[in-house]
Amino acid sequence: MRTALRDAELEPSDIGHVHAHATSTPGGDLAEADAVAKALGTHPVVTATKSMTGHMLGASGAFGAMSALLALHHGVVPATRNLDAIDPRIHLDVVNGEHREGGWDAALPNSFGFGGHNVSLILKRTP
Repeated sequence: MRTALRDAELEPSDIGHVHAHATSTPGGDLAEADAVAKALGTHPVVTATKSMTGHMLGASGAFGAMSALLALHHGVVPATRNLDAIDPRIHLDVVNGEHREGGWDAALPNSFGFGGHNVSLILKRTP
């Protein structure tokens, strides 16, 4: 995430929305939440669409990027579904229950794989 920010010449405060990889594994989700908080702070809204689609395996990264792109375009972040309680160790603004409207200019979708194959993109609204 920090490398993506550096490459995009953006600051953590520029990111308004994170599309989490979030596979609903307690260890993985907590590790991602900690990494997001360390890299970006706690201000971005966070969502996870695997809660609606399931894990698409090889298509997950592309779907996450498209979801983040559509959220920027429409100014609406979809809610994370089937989330009854957020782990109290996670201190992020997780969009839960209802979608969230806003005017974000940049989003960061994460896609993680086994063995440390990780990617974070920066998507930015154009003027």
